[in-house]
Formats: sequence, C-alpha cells, structure tokens
Amino acid sequence: MKNKTKTTHKLSSELVKEYGLKAGASVVGIASAKNFGLAPKGFKPSDNLEGCLSVIVLGAPFPKEILNKPPAEYTASRNTMINKMTDLAKVVAKQINATGYKAKAISATGGRSVNGDYYGYISLKHAAELAGIGLINRNYLLTNDRYGNLLWLSAVLTDADLIPDKKAPYKTCDKCKICVEICPSGALDDLAKFGKKGCAKFYTIENKKLIIKCFSCRKVCPNRSGKS
Repeated sequence: MKNKTKTTHKLSSELVKEYGLKAGASVVGIASAKNFGLAPKGFKPSDNLEGCLSVIVLGAPFPKEILNKPPAEYTASRNTMINKMTDLAKVVAKQINATGYKAKAISATGGRSVNGDYYGYISLKHAAELAGIGLINRNYLLTNDRYGNLLWLSAVLTDADLIPDKKAPYKTCDKCKICVEICPSGALDDLAKFGKKGCAKFYTIENKKLIIKCFSCRKVCPNRSGKS
C-alpha cells in the first residue's frame, strides 16, 4: 500500500507565535534546529524529531510573590507551572500537526537519565536563548528583560522551516556575583561546570513529594522580576 502524500498548509513564524500566545504563553520565540550543534548526541532537536528544522519555545512567568513563600508553596507553584507549560506545548503541537507538518511537544521537565544524571530531551534554557527569549544568567537561570528569571519554559519541535528570532540584544549580569556568593553549595562557582548535584543537596522528599528547599539564586538576583 502506497503512503498518502502529505498535504501541508502554509505555516509562518507569525502564525506559530499566535498559536502560542493564544494558548496562554506570555512569550514565544523560534530557533533554528541547525543552531544546536553544541548539544550532546541524543539531545539535539533532530534526535527527538526526525527532520526537525525549527524549535518553538514557549514561556510564561510565575508570580514573583512566590519567592517570599515557604519552600512547599514555591515547589507547588513550580509544579503548577510545569503542568501549564507542558499543556501549552501540546496545544501548539496539535495545531501544527493539523496543518500537515510534523510537531512534537517537549514538556517542561521531560527527559532521560544518563550515567545517573537527568537531562531534558533538549535544553530548554539554551533553546530559549537561541530563540531570543532571554539570556542565561550567571545563576544558570534564563533571564528575560520583561519577566526577569521568573519564566518557565516548554517547546515544540517541528519540520516546518520557520524564520528564527535573533538573540536578545540586552545584557544581564555584567559584573554582579550576588548569586555566586549566596549559593550554599558552591554550585555556581564555575558556570562551565554547573553542578546539578550541588543543587540536589537542597531537594527533599516529604510525604512522597519533592520539596525544593533553596531558590536563593533566583530570589536575590537583581533581574529576578524584569520590568513587569
């Protein structure tokens, strides 16, 4: 039996961004899949979707007031945002699929374990930086000029050849090292060797639920809430 010829409708970067914004994202950026050359084998966009040409990154902020709440409330807010962003990616992927192009949602926390360390299917922070949504700060958090480091992210991979966005033109950290000085585990001493294991010392399991005990690097950052 012969395969049916795929019928595709015109899909523009503007239309894709409209999909994301209408689904509930606050910011939407597009990166070219070919710019992920530094990603390790198995974690490039094309490793997750054959023929991937574009990566659509979705972002939405959580309330900055949550930074002053106890760890359990901060964690609950985080989990709510994870679910929200994953659902947004699924909505956008479904709309793109309906046009005839392939699309795959990348959840806010989805990934796999390699040698005992857990990695996202693609690095959402680096994808967001390539898509012009913000810059990765010294605290290894993505920072946006409007929403600061309060954005949670998800993404959609597609074989549609979309026009990518330019890298964010602004600067963030400059010479500031407040986050490095306050980090209780020394995880930020060398960003090139950023250690998740250092941060993991401040995760606990309570009543079978993960509780994030430390988010000081996000809280003390002068760029934490951007211009909003």
